[in-house]
Amino acid sequence: MTETTLSSLQELTFDNRFVRELPADPERENYRRQVNDACFSYVDPTPVTQPSLLAYSREMLQQLDLTESLADSDEFLQVFAGNNVLPEMQPYAMCYGGHQFGHWAGQLGDGRAILLGDVINRQNQRWSLQLKGSGLTPYSRNADGLAVLRSSLREFLCSEAMHHLGIPTTRALSLVTTGEKVVRDMLYDGNPQFEPGAVVCRVAPSFTRFGNFQILTAQRSFDTLQKLLDYTIKTDFPHLDLSAPEVYRQWFEEVCIRTADMIVHWMRVGFVHGVMNTDNMSILGLTIDYGPYGWLEDYDPDWTPNTTDAQGRRYRFSHQPQVAHWNLLQLAEAIYPLINDAAPLEQALQSYADHFQQQYQRMLANKLGFADSSDEINQLLTDLFSLLQQVETDMTLFYRGLARVDLSQQALPLESVKQALQDAWYQPDQIDDQYLSALAQWLARYQQLIDSDQITEAQRQQQMNAVNPKYVLRNYLAQQAIDRAAEGDVTLLHELHEVLRRPYDEQPEQEKFAEKRPEWARHKPGCSMLSCSS
Repeated sequence: MTETTLSSLQELTFDNRFVRELPADPERENYRRQVNDACFSYVDPTPVTQPSLLAYSREMLQQLDLTESLADSDEFLQVFAGNNVLPEMQPYAMCYGGHQFGHWAGQLGDGRAILLGDVINRQNQRWSLQLKGSGLTPYSRNADGLAVLRSSLREFLCSEAMHHLGIPTTRALSLVTTGEKVVRDMLYDGNPQFEPGAVVCRVAPSFTRFGNFQILTAQRSFDTLQKLLDYTIKTDFPHLDLSAPEVYRQWFEEVCIRTADMIVHWMRVGFVHGVMNTDNMSILGLTIDYGPYGWLEDYDPDWTPNTTDAQGRRYRFSHQPQVAHWNLLQLAEAIYPLINDAAPLEQALQSYADHFQQQYQRMLANKLGFADSSDEINQLLTDLFSLLQQVETDMTLFYRGLARVDLSQQALPLESVKQALQDAWYQPDQIDDQYLSALAQWLARYQQLIDSDQITEAQRQQQMNAVNPKYVLRNYLAQQAIDRAAEGDVTLLHELHEVLRRPYDEQPEQEKFAEKRPEWARHKPGCSMLSCSS
């Protein structure tokens, strides 16, 4: 045991500044209700009968100064199942509202998530601990406040996978089954089933969302709105001077920039969130609320993983940058009463658009091995996206395969090109002479631009493989892990968790996790599109 690790959870240092400094719901009884002029409601997790620890994140343990031996203890299990509230914890559920699918939904709030408090680690970093699936809160509306293994396992794996991909995200500390059954209608077809219950402990510097501000403005609780914004700046943006006249604009502009960076990363790896409601947008620019997400497998810019969004496709892959801008506009309107001047907010929104466009073009150039974008590279990319849509092409595998194509040869043999890219094509019989000819012409232009930039093959491959992952959490893989875990076998869960910790490495012994979606999974529930049921 070293002095930088803790021997008991009792040694964690909690700083409950949120509940200490912000207005609380005065009603302490836990029942569903509308909450006015308050940032949170006190509520305790609901104890469970037979908790069992399925997995934990070694990296998050380290961030919290905890050891793996402590994670294997009964103390750890009971706390992160919700059965034991530590003396320094002051559990609560946040009050927030939001726009869902573009429409104002009023009060939403933490309907099945309970914050245990903020831990300050030995590096003086703040980490909020939140149990998701831990029972009823005043914001549960008509739901039961619980979560099932299916959604909890997906959230645990995906949040950790996103972190290792280099994408801003909330994290996951632990995944616990409750030993209880939860009723869910997974397909919304009137056939609810009993599913294993689970609790995931989510971790982030802050879980504050756009909707935390929106609900207060909707209620015209402007004094509380200012208290929340001042608290947020002081706690989560301490580098900003709260006494500066322009501090609210500066804060909003930073939220815009962080959001733009997050979306660029999503687009880089082909991630589709699926439910980009304003209540699912973090003020820290973190990916939050992993529901019906997915990775773009065949390159279809109009694809959405959310069955609820299948008709309107509001949250489709290609529309995510515009939705983020729209959501930021709603946040701007929420804080407008504290500024009473639209111009600085419009300026910040423009900074989102400008920053996103600049970083997006650079990111796309990086995916091809270039250091930065240019008009010629942008046109090359436009033509590439057209090619990718002409045949069913796996985006992740295409970029990894393209890095293997040897551009140092004067005349590229089409057979070697086909061999490098064949794993990316879902329907090989679509690859006819006409397509191969168009691909060869595109490759010749690509080769010419690489040569003119004096990029060596080694440099190109290194650059491409640093930003184009080989391993992503494909929905069919997650579903296989869910099915096995429901039967008591967590081997695949642990294998996936380990592989996804090194998504850019070749890991030749794990090739099976880099394969394109098999045909049997094309329309299988949970393996392609998903519902919001969890």
